[in-house]
Formats: sequence, C-alpha cells, structure tokens
Amino acid sequence: MPQGSLEVFLASAKGLEDTDFLFKMDPYVILTCRTQEQKSSVASGSEPVWNENFIFNVSEGAEELKLKIMDSDIGNDDFVGEAEICLKSVLREGRIPPTAYNIVKNKEFCGEIKVGLTFNPEDRTSRRDDSPRGRRHSPERERDYRGRDSDEDRRRGGRRRHSSDED
Repeated sequence: MPQGSLEVFLASAKGLEDTDFLFKMDPYVILTCRTQEQKSSVASGSEPVWNENFIFNVSEGAEELKLKIMDSDIGNDDFVGEAEICLKSVLREGRIPPTAYNIVKNKEFCGEIKVGLTFNPEDRTSRRDDSPRGRRHSPERERDYRGRDSDEDRRRGGRRRHSSDED
C-alpha cells in the first residue's frame, strides 16, 4: 500500500435531517482516517457549506475515511449520520473531484456530503541523500542555508552562476 498524505476537501452537505426542534441545526464533521481524527468548523442549517481542507498521513492499513456528522448543541451533541469513503480509488488514481457520498443513520439514507480527495505519495528517494550532514540538496540552490557560497563552490574556484543572479 502506498504511503503519503491524503488531502480532504470537505465541501458541503445537503438533505440533513434537522435534529433541533426550535432552532436551526449547527452541523460539524468529525473526519477519521485510522487513528487520526480532525474536526470541521460548525456550520449552519440542513444544507451546510464548509469548504475546508484537512490533511491526513496515510500509511499501511489506511483503507477508508470515516465522516461522522454531528449537530452542535448545548450539552450533548446529536448524531446526524455518517459516511464511509473507500480510499482504494484515490490511492490508485491520485485525485477524486468533489463527489457526493450518502450519509446514513441506522442503515437509512439521511442526506449527502460532498468531499474531494487528493493523494500525494511519499517520495521515498527524497528522504535523505549523500550530501554533507544529511541535508537534502537542491540543484537550484548553490548556496548554504546562510546565503554564503558552499564549500563545494569554493573548491571549484568560485561561485557558480545561479539563475537568480542579476546580470
């Protein structure tokens, strides 16, 4: 299974059952990928819009993203419903545009939630290289971290011309 980061774009929901009798519902989403859990902001109404991004680290065994929709209340929050998204296609394809997923409660349909997914695989070759002190070396960068010419440049007889230099 590939490793990397999963970007989740939580767009909106519609058709949510209002669990509040006197007021508008105040829904939020708890997103869970294996042991990682994140929470959206609280929106308003039965057709909330979040437009929020979340990032999860994906490793061995991450097979689904769980979305638990809750209604924020004073005291105990109410459970609205949940959706589960299989990650196989996004891990294979790299990106799934915002798509509507069914929200269920007690095995019954109770709305839709729109979510976009992007998987960024970990580049295993860029973790460390053979440069001094184990730092990653970028070919575009010929100066050390303090802006001075590197030892390698001085050994070559001076500073190598850099694309950011002015004429």
